[in-house]
Amino acid sequence: MNRVIKLLVVDDHALFRRGLIGLLAEMPEFVVIGEASNGQEALTLLEKVRPDILLLDINMPVMDGIQALISLRKVSPDQKVLMLTISQNDDDLIGAIVAGANGYLLKNTEPEALRETILQVFAGNSVLSPEVTTRVLLTLRRAQSDRGRSLLSEREVDVLRCLARGQTTAQISGALFISENTVKTHIRHILEKMEVNNRAEAVAKASQMNLL
Repeated sequence: MNRVIKLLVVDDHALFRRGLIGLLAEMPEFVVIGEASNGQEALTLLEKVRPDILLLDINMPVMDGIQALISLRKVSPDQKVLMLTISQNDDDLIGAIVAGANGYLLKNTEPEALRETILQVFAGNSVLSPEVTTRVLLTLRRAQSDRGRSLLSEREVDVLRCLARGQTTAQISGALFISENTVKTHIRHILEKMEVNNRAEAVAKASQMNLL
């Protein structure tokens, strides 16, 4: 590495904040150029100092980390921000990502993992703590599934499930007690709404969207 990475630590718990600063002082790649106890203090401090990375807690008084991040992105869209928090709350996690966090790390992370994450964020990568990665994927899948269910009618989802079982138009007609022409109409609507070309593609996409 050509130069030391400048950090700003923002956390409302003084004991943790000072402990983190002490830990970072033992790592030659980093230098802490400032500290703050809430989001508003951090924004004020950022008018005077220019850290490479902001280490930002979420749950803080006066202004929380997500609100601070939203405000920061309006004036400094390129500032790298690593959320360092105890929160595994889905709203906090997705809120931080949507607001533009470059990384999300839990406070129980081992020192070497923290060091590596800071280096990754500095290099321009986005990093999530392993413990929250699965939660992000599940949340996104649920959102995709909800979109799919709102996109298709209940009967169209029923037809899709029949298609996934390999049933023919006639078999679907008998299973759902509707005419074959009605089945064909549902299938045509499904293909149009899902923007696919055939039944196989519809089933594959439905599986990806967790509709089956």
